[in-house]
Amino acid sequence: QVQLVESGGGLVQAGDSLRLSCAASGRAFSSFLMGWFRQAPGKEREFVAAISSSGGMTYYADSVKGRSTISRDNSKKTVYLQLNNLKPEDTAVYYCAASFGGRWWSRSEYTYWGQGTQVTVSS
Repeated sequence: QVQLVESGGGLVQAGDSLRLSCAASGRAFSSFLMGWFRQAPGKEREFVAAISSSGGMTYYADSVKGRSTISRDNSKKTVYLQLNNLKPEDTAVYYCAASFGGRWWSRSEYTYWGQGTQVTVSS
């Protein structure tokens, strides 16, 4: 089992930055592909970013590419999502998830999920 706890969300203004964190406990964190997803009210949960187990490969949704950076610290069992130049359309609950590997963009590939952290961007 893996437990994931997100933090770092909040209410910010358009153009601001946030860094989300996801702390893991349980099984070997360093073996998991880690991802961030988000879900806005009334919408499907969508892929935001993912990072390979070693941190050597990163993947981003087009909607955040160039404005975000995913990283991980395996010694701290933590994955981060830096969000810059935030827009109102970034408003959503952001979820951290762990996968044994595979299609990094697909929700179904992720086995473990956190409870989410709310990000609200005002215009």
